Amino acid sequence: MKPMESKKFVLLDIDYITENDEAVVRLFGRLIGEDSNQSIIALDKSFKPYIYVHPHDVEECITDLRELKVLKIEKVRKKDIGVIKEFLKVTLKHPQDVPKLREKIWNLSSVKEVREHDIPFYRRYLIDKGLFPMSEVLVHGEVVHSSSSSVNETCLFKIDGPPEPLESGLPELKVLSFDIEACNPKGMPQEKKDPIIMISFSSNHGFRKVFSTKSSSFDFVEVVEDEEELLKKFVETIKSENPDLITGYNSDVFDFPYIRDRAAQLGVSLDLGVDGSQIKFMRRGFANAAVIKGRIHVDLYPSMRRYLQLDRYTLERVYLELMGEDKKDIPGDEIHSCWVDDGDKLEELFEYSLDDAVAVTKIGENMLPLSMELTRIVGQPLFDVSRMATGQQVEWYLIRKAYEYGDIVPNKPSNSKISGRKRIAGGYVKDPVKGLHENIVYFDFRSLYPSIIISKNVSPDTITDDCGEDDCYIAPEVGYKFKKEPVGFVPSVIGNILRERVKIKKMMTESTDPHQKHILNVQQEALKRLANSMYGVYGFIRFRWYRIECADSITAWGRDFIKKTMDKAREFGFEPIYADTDGFYATYKP
Repeated sequence: MKPMESKKFVLLDIDYITENDEAVVRLFGRLIGEDSNQSIIALDKSFKPYIYVHPHDVEECITDLRELKVLKIEKVRKKDIGVIKEFLKVTLKHPQDVPKLREKIWNLSSVKEVREHDIPFYRRYLIDKGLFPMSEVLVHGEVVHSSSSSVNETCLFKIDGPPEPLESGLPELKVLSFDIEACNPKGMPQEKKDPIIMISFSSNHGFRKVFSTKSSSFDFVEVVEDEEELLKKFVETIKSENPDLITGYNSDVFDFPYIRDRAAQLGVSLDLGVDGSQIKFMRRGFANAAVIKGRIHVDLYPSMRRYLQLDRYTLERVYLELMGEDKKDIPGDEIHSCWVDDGDKLEELFEYSLDDAVAVTKIGENMLPLSMELTRIVGQPLFDVSRMATGQQVEWYLIRKAYEYGDIVPNKPSNSKISGRKRIAGGYVKDPVKGLHENIVYFDFRSLYPSIIISKNVSPDTITDDCGEDDCYIAPEVGYKFKKEPVGFVPSVIGNILRERVKIKKMMTESTDPHQKHILNVQQEALKRLANSMYGVYGFIRFRWYRIECADSITAWGRDFIKKTMDKAREFGFEPIYADTDGFYATYKP
């Protein structure tokens, strides 16, 4: 029998596999300490999937469920939008049993409703175990296998006992960026006929290389025999560099699909995962996303569209916005002419190719910390969080908090429910006063909508028809009422976020360490984004906690505050000239 060991690592990713008809959770990470060059795959066979059943009659429901041969049935009490109800926690043998048995259970006459059936197994594991990707984890158990070759270093570890989340800052991870060049003399390259001519790499630890089927005078260029060898070099480089993160720009849509299709034609294996698995594509939002097991692939393009307001989102435009400098650019329709030139234009193409990969690295260094911090807050893998809309990030944060608070999570709305849901009225806007103005001041409400949610206790579990002004907050214009006590689920969550942000900002002002200031700023910015997004999702028709009364009340209070503040400002000689949602501009006329 092997001796028990302990391993500490940064949790990067998670999935599950099936062994002997049992689900095995796999935690992928980078070991900390003496083995920091090694990846780890920690295996946990102890966790089982479960759902909640709301019964008409508890005993009758238990009898019906036993006939379906479920693994375990427990009586539990949970809050459902503020109301304590009795549920049955039904544990199943395998995650695939959830969709198989869900409809059968729902159709039982003894069942009112099935809840939390649509939370993926790996996300359920993270929530229940209190684990946060991009944070440190301590596990106990035994090493099943350990490889320490120069190509790939991976420790396979069998967990015995619960994994322990550890307090930790943002991890320093190995990031490898890449970019490909393919060309077509007639326009956009087509993967069925146009070969890849260059693959460039850049890392956050100094590695820079361009592989190509043509030679160059540049030291950073390495020539290979043909496209097949080029693709093999791509795989070999990722394995030898062993990055934690792989970044690209539009790599979900162009680079990885193109590499996949060319590799398939040439018979090259894309076994890029730390477990030796092939690259796969998984539906995320409106597009497929490239998945590499144990290495987080982040396509920076959708993140830039989410975080930056620009006229266009080319790599050159984003680089200029973030770095304040131009990068080399060759229009797509000129790449072929550079490639066939074999002279200065070809050398220029090599520089351009490397410059693309370096630009992706620098953009990643600028933007990845925010995505990583959001991952640590939301508590879902960076691969998922980097592709989530803001509303989805809020929803998964609330799902985790619901578990912590003992609340049952509302189901996703059906299509029929969605079609009947209304959209909210917007914030107050005052048209600008035309002309040139001087002595201009700007008045801004700090976190206006989150503050309204907290101060007025706006939450689906506090809305009521049965109380007066002494016990309720009554929204102007719309008249919806919210209990003053107890504090609602969402106001409680947002309150904790804002208090944490205030604490972090205070630490920023007190710190004299520039690096610490930067990390703290990233943390407070992530909290700000999450808090400011929570108002909008009340009115998002696909949101689990959708409640149009809440959304309408928040904007009504917002409009009321802006108008009253503008009236008050006039008393002191300020004349408002423009207002929009949470602030206004005014001229001072003493």
